[in-house]
Amino acid sequence: MSGTTQPATLYPVPAEFASQARIGSRAAYDELVASAQADYPGYWAKHARDLLTWHKPFTKSLDESQAPFFKWFEDGELNASYNCLDRHVEAGLGDKVAIIFESDDGIVTKVTYKELLGRVSRLANALKTQGVQKGDRVVLYLPMSVDGVIAMQACARIGATHSVVFGGFSAQSLRDRIEDAGAVLVITADEQKRGGKNLPLKAIVDEAIALGGCDSVKQVLVVRRTGGSIPFVEGRDAWLEDVCAKESDVCAPEWVSAEHPLFLLYTSGSTGKPKGVQHSTGGYLLHATLTTQWTFDLRPDDVFWCTADIGWVTGHTYVTYGPLSCGGTQVVFEGVPTYPDAARFWRMIEAHKVSIFYTAPTAIRALIKAAETNADVHPRQFNLTSLRLLGTVGEPINPAAWEWYHREIGAGKCPIVDTFWQTETGGHMITPLPGAHALTPGSCTLPFPGIDAAVVDETGKEVPWGQGGVLVVRKPWPSMIRTIWNDPERFKKSYYPADYNGKYYLAGDGAIRDAETGYFTITGRIDDVLNVSGHRMGTMEIESALVSHPLVAEAAVVGRPDDLTGEAICAFVVLKRSRPTGDEAKQLATVLRNHVGTEIGPIAKPKDIRFGDNLPKTRSGKIMRRLLRVIAKGDAVTQDTSTLENPAILDQLAQSN
Repeated sequence: MSGTTQPATLYPVPAEFASQARIGSRAAYDELVASAQADYPGYWAKHARDLLTWHKPFTKSLDESQAPFFKWFEDGELNASYNCLDRHVEAGLGDKVAIIFESDDGIVTKVTYKELLGRVSRLANALKTQGVQKGDRVVLYLPMSVDGVIAMQACARIGATHSVVFGGFSAQSLRDRIEDAGAVLVITADEQKRGGKNLPLKAIVDEAIALGGCDSVKQVLVVRRTGGSIPFVEGRDAWLEDVCAKESDVCAPEWVSAEHPLFLLYTSGSTGKPKGVQHSTGGYLLHATLTTQWTFDLRPDDVFWCTADIGWVTGHTYVTYGPLSCGGTQVVFEGVPTYPDAARFWRMIEAHKVSIFYTAPTAIRALIKAAETNADVHPRQFNLTSLRLLGTVGEPINPAAWEWYHREIGAGKCPIVDTFWQTETGGHMITPLPGAHALTPGSCTLPFPGIDAAVVDETGKEVPWGQGGVLVVRKPWPSMIRTIWNDPERFKKSYYPADYNGKYYLAGDGAIRDAETGYFTITGRIDDVLNVSGHRMGTMEIESALVSHPLVAEAAVVGRPDDLTGEAICAFVVLKRSRPTGDEAKQLATVLRNHVGTEIGPIAKPKDIRFGDNLPKTRSGKIMRRLLRVIAKGDAVTQDTSTLENPAILDQLAQSN
C-alpha cells in the first residue's frame, strides 16, 4: 500500500459562499483544530453543552478508564427525541415544515414539527401499551418513509433501542438480526413501493419469525402502506394506525444517560455473522448535530435532501437525527432515482427547491450514463438554481464523476463535500468544510475538527505524506461505536487490534495523504469487506450463502473495480460435480445469483460467477484471494505462485469468464 499522489487540482471556495458560511475560512478551521488539540475533552464538552439540551447536565466529559470502551458525558441525562422535536416546538417552530415526503408515485406530504411530535408521541405511547420498556430492543423493517422516521423517534422517546433492518434484506438476514438483538417487537409495513412495484415486507417478517430463534418477539405492528392483503397472526399482529388511534399525542420523554444505547445497526463483518454496532445517545446525537451544521453549513431556510435509506447509517444520522436536531426542513423520498425516469432527482430538486443535496457516487454514475444517452433526462433540462451545496457519501467518488456533478448539477458554483465515515463512526470523520477548504476531486480533504486521523504503517507509526498506509483514529471521539452488541471481544479485535498496540481505532481502510496539501484520499478496504454502491458486505457472508446451495462445494468471493457500483462482487465457485461450461455455466450462474439474493438480499448478488475445478490454495489449504482479485480485474498474474499447491488452476479461472 504505497505510492505517490498526483499533483492536486484545487477548486477554491467561492467567495460568496465563504462570506456566509458557519466556518468561513481555512484559518477558522485551523483554529478549531488547535482548540481540540489544546483541550480535547473540553472541546467536545463545550459543543455538547452548546448544541444539545440536557435534562441533567454532565460533569465529566471523557472516561478512558476502561479503554477502548470509552464513555462520554456519562452522568448527563437527555433524550434524543426531545432534542429533535420538543425543543423546536417550544421555541416557536411548531409550524415549520420538518419533512417534505415524496412517495414513489409522486404524492407529496408535508409534516410540521408540531405534527411530527404528535405522531411520534402517539406511537411512543402505543409501544408502552404493548409492553415495550426502556432498554428493550425494537426491530424496524420499513419502507423509506415518514413512518420510519417516526418509529425511530418513538423508540428513542421511551428509551427503547431501535435496530433498523434495510427493507431489501432477506428473511434469513432479518431473522439473524432479530435473534441477535433479542427484539421484543417488530414494526413493519404491509408492503413497500419501489420503482412502481409493490414489494412485500410483512410477509418477509412472517417468514423470518417462522425460521425460528425469534421467540423474544411478542408483537408485530404493521403500517398500512399499500393496503395489500396480508395474513395476520392472532394475538401477535396489529395495524399500527389502530393501536395509535387509541393513544394520546402527548408523551413525556424518558430521560436516559448519555451512554444509553440509542440504536443497534448491523453491518457485515469479515466473518459470516453480522456485527451489531452499538451507538450511544449523547455522543452520537452531538456529532450528528455538529456535522449537520458544519459539513452541510445548514441554515434555517435550507431544504436539505439526503437520499439514503434509513436502513443504513447515513439515513440514521442525516435523515432521522441530524437535520431534525438542527430544526431543519428536509426531503424524504421513498423511491429510486430512475423511476419513472432517470430525471427523478432533478425534477424533485426543482419542485422542492432543494438547496443541499447529499447522495452516493453510485447514483451519480448511473445518472451520468442515463443523461449521456437521453437528453430528456439530462439535468440541464431542469432548474437546479436552488442548489448551493452538494455532497457524496458511501464510497470515494472518482474524479470524473466529481467533475460532472460539480459542472452539471452544481453549475460550477456549488462546493462538494466528499464525506468519509462509517457505520461505526456515527458521523463524518474526514470531510471538507465547504466554506473553509479548497476542493480536490476524489479527495475527502481533512479531518473534521476534533477528529485525530492519521495514516500509519503496520506497526502504528505515521507514514510520510505521499506514502500510502492504514487509516486510524488516534483519539476517541463522542460518536464512536461503543461495542459490538453482546460481543466485546470482537469489538476489541476488530477496531483496536493488538497490531496497533490496542490504542488506535482501525478504520479498515487504506489511505494516502497528498504530499503538498496533506489532503486524505481513501484507497480502499484492507480487509475482506466489499463496498458495493456504498453498502458494506462481508465476503464470508456471501461465500456462506453460495455454499449453502446444494450444488456448491466451495466458493471464494472478492471485489473488483466497477464503473457503476464502485466495487463489484466476483465469485469463484467449485461445484460438487463437474465444472459447467457454455450455456450451462450461464444458467447455473443465474441460479446461484438468485440464491444469494434470497439468502442475503439483491444487493449481495455476485456480478461475476466463475466456475473452476478448484481454487488456488497454498499447501496449508489457505485460499489465495489476492490472486483471485488479480484475475477478477482481468489482469495477468505476475506474483510469485511457488507456494501454490495447484498453480495451473489460475489459467483455468482466468479463462472461465
